[in-house]
Amino acid sequence: MKDDRLSLLLDLGATLHREVGLDALLGEVGSRIARALVAERATVFVVDAATGELRSRIADLAEVPEIRVPAGQGIAGAVAASGRGIRVDDVTRDARFFAGVDLRTGFRTRSLLAVPMRDARRAIRGVVQAVNKREGAFSAEDEAFLTALASQLALAFEWTSLRSDGAPRGVWVRGPYNHIVGDSPAMRAVYDLLQRVSSTDATVLLTGETGTGKGLVARAIAANGPRAAGPFVTVDCTTLPEALVESELFGHERGAFTGADRRVPGKIEGAQGGTLFLDEVGELPPAAQAKLLRVLQERRFERVGGREPVDVDVRVITATHRELAREVRAGRFREDLFYRLRVVELELPPLRARGPAEIVALARHFLGVYSRRHRRDGVTLGDAGLAAMAAHRWPGNVRELEHAIERAVVLSDGVVEPAHLGLLPSLPSERPPGAGVTLPLDLSLEEASRRYCEAVLSAAGGNSSEAARRLRVGRNTLARRRG
Repeated sequence: MKDDRLSLLLDLGATLHREVGLDALLGEVGSRIARALVAERATVFVVDAATGELRSRIADLAEVPEIRVPAGQGIAGAVAASGRGIRVDDVTRDARFFAGVDLRTGFRTRSLLAVPMRDARRAIRGVVQAVNKREGAFSAEDEAFLTALASQLALAFEWTSLRSDGAPRGVWVRGPYNHIVGDSPAMRAVYDLLQRVSSTDATVLLTGETGTGKGLVARAIAANGPRAAGPFVTVDCTTLPEALVESELFGHERGAFTGADRRVPGKIEGAQGGTLFLDEVGELPPAAQAKLLRVLQERRFERVGGREPVDVDVRVITATHRELAREVRAGRFREDLFYRLRVVELELPPLRARGPAEIVALARHFLGVYSRRHRRDGVTLGDAGLAAMAAHRWPGNVRELEHAIERAVVLSDGVVEPAHLGLLPSLPSERPPGAGVTLPLDLSLEEASRRYCEAVLSAAGGNSSEAARRLRVGRNTLARRRG
């Protein structure tokens, strides 16, 4: 039992860091607590800062996806209201016991131990409850351990989406997946499809503008799927030098090229048994596209310089901000690979389509992250700053908002105002009549391409991500064409 308690404390941070579904996360932590206390069941309730009610998923009860307890109801509600732990040997003798949850689940509660989750400021964020000690009754030692663990949970929640973000009580529940903030209709559609594809092994293509969070969603799919225990290997295709793409992805044999003095496995082999995430897959050159197609079709490939096939068992998730169908029509991307990649296509909405309430929720989320990281406690969002964010078009999407909030945290004197955000004026989506780029007719194609890229970059206010989006190329390609 002591080993279970020690491992639980050691594993707590790693468990809460994953992009898993929050209900599943609370259920997993509850299962671990039950084992450590030799109890039949344990539940982690969080106090919803918006409503005051207690919310949780009970571990191992798939037929009950969520339990909601009104503020002050039951023993858990009494603990949340008073901030004091309660230990009951026979719940039938305690008038505070609420039998409604047992009626819903068919479970019979006999004994119970519940303690508050307090953070470093002593604010109550939730309740941890253990039910039915398997032998004897819950002891004072059990209560002391659970109280210490609950405090660690409250602190650890600040690194998840279940964060207080300045609320005097409870945590904000802003979406069903850890580290993914958002509850707008546009994001609920994403969650619905994410849930459907996560439980399968299907190949997924994530599309959407730069900065919409495709990498975060890819990790969520992997963390909630059948390969969650396997590796998650990310490859940013925009950073791979064209001459080394195949070696990086597929590995190489000794002597395959000058300097290859040993066999080196590639990223695909590194993802064996897990998930391979290819970010900006539209940047892959034709030869690499052909070899990737074979991986998807046959689950095998050869290393560079090798002749022996290597069998591989990986799930492939890819992402791109390009319109791959347009790239196929232009002859820059293989049509057969395109259809292999988009078994399921999941499009992430731009930030401007998620609504002003979600912009504020994300801003508060990032404010908490960077206030803690830069040790700037007490920074708040001013009304003028909030209005500026609501009016901005956010061409760089969530990533732009995150960087703006970090900048504001560093520069503000306590209240974030518009000047602290450093927002560039939103550029028109269409250029005015007569606007354009004039190029001499005696330029080489390379020089004409370079000048045009410079002009688009200038029109994008020097924002290379926005310029790459307008040109429908990756940032790496833009950098190469600019010379």
